[in-house]
Amino acid sequence: MTVTQQRRGRKIMMTPGELDDFLTTQRTCRVATVSADGAPHVSTLWFAWDGTSMWLYSVVRSKRWSDLRRDPRVAIVVDTGEEYDELRGVELSGTVEFVGEIPRTGELRAELDVPETLFARKNFRLEEMPHDGRHAWIRLTPQKIVSWDFRKLSAQ
Repeated sequence: MTVTQQRRGRKIMMTPGELDDFLTTQRTCRVATVSADGAPHVSTLWFAWDGTSMWLYSVVRSKRWSDLRRDPRVAIVVDTGEEYDELRGVELSGTVEFVGEIPRTGELRAELDVPETLFARKNFRLEEMPHDGRHAWIRLTPQKIVSWDFRKLSAQ
């Protein structure tokens, strides 16, 4: 995993292990895309993290999907915390890839075994991924990762 060296906030950035633990346990992310007119569009999704890539299972008839088909650049934020000294999160950015058939019908695809197992267990508490013929997979292998963990501020 490539973690961008942060110029600011080095003291509160997550270690690679903390980052991996955080992305493995969190469920919800915010996906920012660029609309046809250049305006930002942000939507919420569940995701799976495989240690290298973030996997999004998106409705193929969504604005998010059409934005990414036209312009595959994306920024994704996963964060948590209520009080200031509890805030922590990660921003991942780069260019997405579309993986598997569109929409996903469940054909055997070795490259989807791991993300589908992770996603089904984490989000549905199932051992197999249910397919509804409306969703398909998007993979982001981030080119840039920035993280923060404000809980580390009290140690300074």
